[in-house]
Amino acid sequence: MDRAQNSHDEEICEVPTPSGMTPKKSEIIDGYTIKYHANGLTRWSKGKVVDGQPDGYWEWYRPDGTLKRSGYFKLGEGVGAWTTYDRKGGIYKVKNK
Repeated sequence: MDRAQNSHDEEICEVPTPSGMTPKKSEIIDGYTIKYHANGLTRWSKGKVVDGQPDGYWEWYRPDGTLKRSGYFKLGEGVGAWTTYDRKGGIYKVKNK
């Protein structure tokens, strides 16, 4: 995984992907891992990683930037309530893990 520091002390890295696919841009800002859609501009997900595993609250976004889903991890395992949102930001469904 390639990593570099930019002028804002943000760590930028490429997320490994299967061969033939374009890697997603990823950066770490204030301890949060932020991954971007293939266009490299709109956020795909945001959350913290501990020992290589998602941990704590995470959010996923649609290519248009609207919030799609949110939920919690405990060292890589989904826990608690996971919420899916409609395109207007309303709650579409809640599922407990």
